[in-house]
Amino acid sequence: MAARRGPEPGLGPVPGLALPFLLLLAATAGRAGDPRQEEAVRALARRLLGPRAAAVSLSVDPALAAGGPDIYRLWSPPGTGVAVAVEGSSGVAAAAGLYRYLRDFCGCHLSWSGAQLRLPEPLPRLRAEIRAAAPGRYRYYQNVCTQSYSFVWWDWARWEREIDWMALSGINLAPAFAGQEAVWQRVYRNLGLNQSEIDKYFTGPAFLAWNRMGNLRRWAGPLPPAWHFKQLYLQYRIVERMRSLGMTTVLPAFAGHVPQGILRVFPRANATRLGHWSHFDCAYSCTYLLDPEDPMFQVIGTLFLKELIKEFGTDHVYSADTFNEMTPLSSDPAYLSRVSNAVFRSMTGADPKALWLMQGWLFQHQPDFWQPAQVRALLHGVPLGRMIVLDLFAESKPVYQWTESFYGQPFIWCMLHNFGGNHGLFGTVEAINHGPFAARRFPNSTMVGTGLVPEGIEQNDMVYELMNELGWRQEPLDLPSWVTRYAERRYGTPNAAAAGAWRLLLRSVYNCTGVCVNHNRSPLVRRPSLRMDTALWYNASDVYEAWRLLLSAGAELGSSPAFLYDLVDVTRQAAQQLVSDYYLSIRQAFQSHALPELLTAGGVLVYDLLPELDSLLCSHSLFLLGRWLESARAVATSAREAEQYELNARNQVTLWGPSGNILDYANKQLGGLVLDYYAVRWSLFVSVLVESLNSGRPFHQEQFNQAVFQVERGFIYNKKRYPAVPAGDTMEISRKLFLKYYPSALRRSLAGPA
Repeated sequence: MAARRGPEPGLGPVPGLALPFLLLLAATAGRAGDPRQEEAVRALARRLLGPRAAAVSLSVDPALAAGGPDIYRLWSPPGTGVAVAVEGSSGVAAAAGLYRYLRDFCGCHLSWSGAQLRLPEPLPRLRAEIRAAAPGRYRYYQNVCTQSYSFVWWDWARWEREIDWMALSGINLAPAFAGQEAVWQRVYRNLGLNQSEIDKYFTGPAFLAWNRMGNLRRWAGPLPPAWHFKQLYLQYRIVERMRSLGMTTVLPAFAGHVPQGILRVFPRANATRLGHWSHFDCAYSCTYLLDPEDPMFQVIGTLFLKELIKEFGTDHVYSADTFNEMTPLSSDPAYLSRVSNAVFRSMTGADPKALWLMQGWLFQHQPDFWQPAQVRALLHGVPLGRMIVLDLFAESKPVYQWTESFYGQPFIWCMLHNFGGNHGLFGTVEAINHGPFAARRFPNSTMVGTGLVPEGIEQNDMVYELMNELGWRQEPLDLPSWVTRYAERRYGTPNAAAAGAWRLLLRSVYNCTGVCVNHNRSPLVRRPSLRMDTALWYNASDVYEAWRLLLSAGAELGSSPAFLYDLVDVTRQAAQQLVSDYYLSIRQAFQSHALPELLTAGGVLVYDLLPELDSLLCSHSLFLLGRWLESARAVATSAREAEQYELNARNQVTLWGPSGNILDYANKQLGGLVLDYYAVRWSLFVSVLVESLNSGRPFHQEQFNQAVFQVERGFIYNKKRYPAVPAGDTMEISRKLFLKYYPSALRRSLAGPA
């Protein structure tokens, strides 16, 4: 029986939606009333604060929210035993209240790059009660791609830290995707596929995100049996911990993509091969999509979800992306509605309370296809209120504005921010400081929360701290004042130079306006050519001055782990700018046939700047290639697996495919990678240009590409073991770079383009 359709075209959002929709959301809002939430948040406090947690009282009372969005309150009870009491409507709300106290009253800070938890003695007492209510029901976190770019090699210890950070940040809705391939394998085997057919479908671990969305198959696989066992173990612990804190877990569902083996077992199944994805040919893409009206669509989708629920339980929210960066077979609105209706019915066949969470990336990624009629049709194939759309790139390309608030379906305003896990200082702080509030005021807005959806994490801590704080605010922040306090909390003490550095960064690298895409295209991390883009959205001199200010604060702040991380990151950004300067000098010298100048600029870049940058990165554990590669090897249970996983890890951050299919998309600036990959490419480029001038033969980019591909591929297979432990003095290396390069760099940046 067909699901209830949405309103007819032109009628707009349905006013009567509100009550059943809110009731549904309340049903999926976590484990209200579950006594384990109090114990879970108290255990989090003990992990975070150790014995000092005894001075904090934590409690959970679902009635505090009265069925609405989360609330927490803070107060200091009479007596001396407890400095502060925190009560939340859920475990997450209580954890968010705890972090509010630590942040605003104890001057503490927690981020991916470390924790600053120097607590005052005694803990401060509050003069009056503080009460905060979230403006929306959801604070969402994770992108489907994050599973591969960041989480892929994690063990439980790393997951536990992340879930703690999520709770303290107030996040209450997040995917739990680990282990799904083990369940899919079970389903496929029960349907009659053999192991060889399954192995030809799953990708290797570092590329599973795109296998799950139907983009990619087989590349860097197959998945060893031990992978499935380990991922199942992780998933059990992830969902248990998330739910114990009151988070709603999002489980994967069937989007319609199937292995080719399904057609052998069910030769009458109506499946069509999709086109190639990105720059992959059909050897590794072109997956099969079942027709929405084929009976096998419901059989497979419901069978998988029932098996998944039996394994992990459910919070009734499911994720599926049928057309991620894939053009549908037809633009007929009726077809698109049938597809979304089939996906949703396969969910409700296993769980009548199912709510579909869908990434809205497709609508802005292929706007020529996804016209209003097509968007409306896809969204209205699902009853209103039974789908939540992630407006995935809302800080730069919001979709809700041109779809009448997703034609009545609820949506979450999301900050994407990062592509591929690239390094590079970047932010759109004005957009995220005002965007969510504008979206709530939008006529007939169906916004139900805010979200963080970076493709990769462990970069630009400040932007995520800001976005998490905005998830609990009713109005924008004063950003210069906020970032000054941020610097003080991050380093544990006020410092005028550090605060000045952060205000410079706030107005420059972190304040991209208009349509901004944080995909690092610096010449440093791209295959060299004579047509490279060096444009910046900010004044380079602001970064150089921030670098100077941070170095000047080193005597006072040098013992702070967060400060040393930031010093590496800002120095790295300055070096990235310097690479662009030397590239422009190289290009100008070549085009002017000035061999001495070409040799000078090329020599400095290849033999000094890039090796010095590599040394800097090698001085900090979070900027080590060895850390990434060794975490991949640590998942393995045999030498063969270790080799496969390391190749996965190396390929993802370089060639991204067998032949550079998505070359350098997931570029990273890591110690070891800069010297043995990027610098070797630049050395070859300079050598070829020098040879061209010496011989009088023109430079041919395609010939260079063929030669440099052998260098790139050679890095993936070089089997060199890179250290996972830092070496060198960060302050000294940064100071050395500064003294050598700052004076001329500042002059060039102030002079502007030649």
